[in-house]
Amino acid sequence: MSTPLPGTLIDRSFRERIILVGVVLPGTNAEEVDAALDELALLVDTAGADVVHRVVQRRDRPDPATYLGRGKVEELAGLSREFDADTVVFENELSPAQQRNLEKLLGRTAIDRTAVILDIFAQNARSPEGKAQVELAMLRYRLPRLRGRGQSLSQQAGGIGTRGPGETQLEVDRRRLVRRMHRLEADLRDVERTRRTQRRSRQRGRNRELALVGYTNAGKSTLLNVLTDAGVPAEDRLFVTLDPRTRQLALPGGETVLVTDTVGFVRNLPHELVEAFRTTLDSVRLADLVLHVVDGSAPDPEGQIDAVNTVLEEIGAAAVPQLLVINKADRSEDAAVLAKRLEGSVCISAATGEGLDTLVRNIADRLRVADRVVALEIPWARGDVLAAVHREGEVVGQEDGESAATIHVILDEAGRARFSDFVVAS
Repeated sequence: MSTPLPGTLIDRSFRERIILVGVVLPGTNAEEVDAALDELALLVDTAGADVVHRVVQRRDRPDPATYLGRGKVEELAGLSREFDADTVVFENELSPAQQRNLEKLLGRTAIDRTAVILDIFAQNARSPEGKAQVELAMLRYRLPRLRGRGQSLSQQAGGIGTRGPGETQLEVDRRRLVRRMHRLEADLRDVERTRRTQRRSRQRGRNRELALVGYTNAGKSTLLNVLTDAGVPAEDRLFVTLDPRTRQLALPGGETVLVTDTVGFVRNLPHELVEAFRTTLDSVRLADLVLHVVDGSAPDPEGQIDAVNTVLEEIGAAAVPQLLVINKADRSEDAAVLAKRLEGSVCISAATGEGLDTLVRNIADRLRVADRVVALEIPWARGDVLAAVHREGEVVGQEDGESAATIHVILDEAGRARFSDFVVAS
């Protein structure tokens, strides 16, 4: 990884002391801001720091220079000294100018929620692809924040006779970051091409694809493990899974489907991360069915559902068929209540196995809405068609006759149209 962002929480041998700041703006209320700060506290803890105090201000609109009012900034500076805080973290997104102004006035680092999430992703990235995606997101975040970070910037002279090839340190830094971003983008395009090749190979085998999505720590990796014996890490922490993992699942009818675990989402997931992880998230957009895993024991599960659906819409996956899976029924009776309220959902506990048989049956039923078994009668002389059927569909039975083979095969709509001349009338 590249050098961490100035002001982020990574690579520290001690636990930083953090003050959280939230602002109640029109359209929000104190309860919502308090819940957002609760989640921000979890993020800060995951990043490896301790929250020592909270500050909340009600405003009609953010101050363009410091987000908070000037008096509140002075109060925050005093509290930072009183609690010996290293960093002040805002729930709200700060502009580069607001961040610079706050740091001057507070005498310490000021960052926003986006920087904390980027830091957590940087700590958890393991694969070369995941590291490249996180670094690209961090560079996109860092680029507009270069100015005013304490660099010793050279001053480029102006006027006749003084113009030349010299450039400010700021321009050198910006050029270096842009070059690195272009390199990472090219590397990720190579990954995307490889993925497309792999996906075409899977499509020829006609394996249907499921994508596990959900709010971070909803239990997606635990569910993947219990469904497929994947053996992937599943911890009670935020953003454990950054790299997609695909495993096979056998359905009751004998069909095999591919299940891919994906990165967890949060409210207001940084746009830089959504863009950087777009290649990874293609597995969601191209899936046949999305399993939307919900933590049924969470304080606001429906708010988390909305947050996930917002990201799905942003990556172009809103139209993919979705099955709501209300998880953690073993932790709270609220999970079963939620499942009854959300029609068509399935209530489970990935930890205990409760409801998993029902879930698998629902998966099979939902996939068979799009796929159905058709009978094709193909003459032995048409070996090209026989081969194409095996490539395009999943053969579940075959009866050999003297002049032709009757094949029972699962085909999607396109496949049924392609082989319509060979369909046996029912």
